[in-house]
Amino acid sequence: MMITQLETITTHGEGRKGRRHDIRRPKPGSNGRSSHTPAPVMFAEDVFTLETMSARLPAEILASLKDTIHRGKRLDPTIVGPVADAMKAWALERGATHYCHWFQPLTGGTAEKHEALSISNGHGGELSSFSLSNLLQGEPDASSFPSGGLRATSKARGYTVWDPASPAFISRVGNTATLCIPTAFISWTGESLDKKTPLLRSMEALSKQAMRILRIFGSDTGVSRVVTSLGVEQEYFLVDESAYQNRPDLAVCGRTVFGAPSPKDQQLSDHYFGVIPERIRAFMAEVERELTRLGVPIATRHNEVAPGQYEIAPLFENTNVACDHQMIIMETLSHVAARHGMRALLHEKPFAGINGSGKHNNWSMCTDTGTNLLDPGENAHENLQFLVFLTAVIAAVEENAAILRGSIASAGNDHRLGANEAPPAIMSIFLGDALSDLVGQIERGSLNSTPASGSLDVGAAILPTLERHSGDRNRTSPFAFTGNKFEFRAVGASMTCAWPNTVLNTIVADQLERIATALELAIKDNTTKIMMERVVGAILQELISKHKRVIFDGDNYDPQWHDEAERRGLPNNRHTASALAAFNKPAVARMFDRHGVMTPQELDARIAVLAENYATQLRIEADTMLQLGRTRIAPAAYAHLNRIGNAVENSLSAGLNADRRSRALRTISERLDKFEDSLAMLEIMTQQSTDSTPTQNANWCARELRAAMQRVRTCADALEVVVDEREWPLASYRELLFTR
Repeated sequence: MMITQLETITTHGEGRKGRRHDIRRPKPGSNGRSSHTPAPVMFAEDVFTLETMSARLPAEILASLKDTIHRGKRLDPTIVGPVADAMKAWALERGATHYCHWFQPLTGGTAEKHEALSISNGHGGELSSFSLSNLLQGEPDASSFPSGGLRATSKARGYTVWDPASPAFISRVGNTATLCIPTAFISWTGESLDKKTPLLRSMEALSKQAMRILRIFGSDTGVSRVVTSLGVEQEYFLVDESAYQNRPDLAVCGRTVFGAPSPKDQQLSDHYFGVIPERIRAFMAEVERELTRLGVPIATRHNEVAPGQYEIAPLFENTNVACDHQMIIMETLSHVAARHGMRALLHEKPFAGINGSGKHNNWSMCTDTGTNLLDPGENAHENLQFLVFLTAVIAAVEENAAILRGSIASAGNDHRLGANEAPPAIMSIFLGDALSDLVGQIERGSLNSTPASGSLDVGAAILPTLERHSGDRNRTSPFAFTGNKFEFRAVGASMTCAWPNTVLNTIVADQLERIATALELAIKDNTTKIMMERVVGAILQELISKHKRVIFDGDNYDPQWHDEAERRGLPNNRHTASALAAFNKPAVARMFDRHGVMTPQELDARIAVLAENYATQLRIEADTMLQLGRTRIAPAAYAHLNRIGNAVENSLSAGLNADRRSRALRTISERLDKFEDSLAMLEIMTQQSTDSTPTQNANWCARELRAAMQRVRTCADALEVVVDEREWPLASYRELLFTR
């Protein structure tokens, strides 16, 4: 592994007196790289893969484990002991000293408690050792994690449960190596307390209903299950450590609560796909090496639209593994950035006025034999099976648009949705020319052709003729079909993908169930081609007619789309509090319960946690505003005011015209007064009682607190542009955005 040469330096920023920032930055001339060539890294060398197991386990045990991983068969408890022994031996050989159950509680991050793999008694024996029980089950304290009321503080017991479908891996931090075992997390009474358990249940629910469709079409030969696959594009910002240390709001809130625009940001679009700076490229290369070692198949890296913004994207994987890998990617971005004297910002909107960061959630359905069920093929109008799965997704999104929006709701994402190239909060589907034409044929009841893709002559003889796709791409749509998958572009950058994919899997499973039931009743034993075409056509025609309002191929950024969406009756929940309310409908709880994804109690708990997190985040941001406003911004403004006042007095004493200086003095004074008034109002609001339900508190924060915070920010940013830059106490957007 490449270890970046680092040194500790002390900076004394002019105008930022009395503060010392100890930062870690690459030594001069190192360009963020070590002086030696890094050793080659083998893909997944720190992952306990099936290939690794094949050399360590008997064939029958390996076959049984493969049945569980690939075919969804219940785990045979008799194989756990040998797997644990092999895993321990492998981890020790790889230098691991500890192990942990790696899980995803409702905090939105990951959690781990390290235990020694082996403790020697000094005489060749072991006092304790990793074994069968340690692999299969752990017992962390469940009382201190968010539970939404499922667990009381006095009822602390919880269990972590081995997920054999997501391989164990070794996490290396500094000189330590820890065996991490992906697990689910449940309470003593059996409720899920994590993001993984409902995701796994939703995948099984979708597989169950999708298999019914395949059996109807006779496509189930050799197929054991249907899995959802996922490829997630992760956007992020990088800022220099020295500038980060001068922004307590970034450290505490993940975003800048103050900041006037930089004269130049993304107006010229010159950063997008531009040449990656050397320091950034060295950082990216190290991230990719670490992720390669951990079996994360990274395929893409590039500059994003905003200055200082970048993207990393892996190949498609099973959704469960892909979601785990997403958490690993975020953690890796963060700790590698520190080695290069930078901070990785994963907040959805760290900077106002420029592009925010999302996760483009590329989702599809595939059989375990490798058939993509959302691939239309060359003659899509004849591919009735594809049209069934396509229509199920359309119906699912239209009927559940509100909870799909709720699945990506957070305080950070509220800043991003509908601003600076992020899709709006209105859930709509882009299909493209070819599929929109097919949908029109379905509605008319006359499926007869698939629009040809054609070719494209570029016009220069030296350049080859291009094969053109069947439809254009719409980057403004929150849910767009992109060839053989749907891209859910509204997911926030800091979020785990597990929750939105749990919702997506469940709503699609629900529609597949309805379609399968209708087809089975209508066809019964008559499966002739003519009968199939007639019955499938009639069902799809009815569904398209009912749900077509969600299809929109136009510009989602156009303000007129909001009016059009309202006329269509599509929900537009602009903030988290209203978005989460969609989950409170009894029909929604029944759907999740009926498919075995979540009980009503588990669903209520998640919504309570999300609402509480939203309100808590806003209150933290408000308190940060008050602290920075009173201890940094106001003193700096007063210092500047005094300097201008002295200049006015000196000019008048010298008999000079002081009109301009007097106008500057009035401007500063007026803006400072407005700023202090807004701070006073915000402080009054933050002191109001929070004795209410999480939902009520979230709604109050959305209606009242956000508006008060925006007034403070507007006043502060107005001060920043007139106060001497050398006196301004916070790193500016220019300093933050242009990290090189």
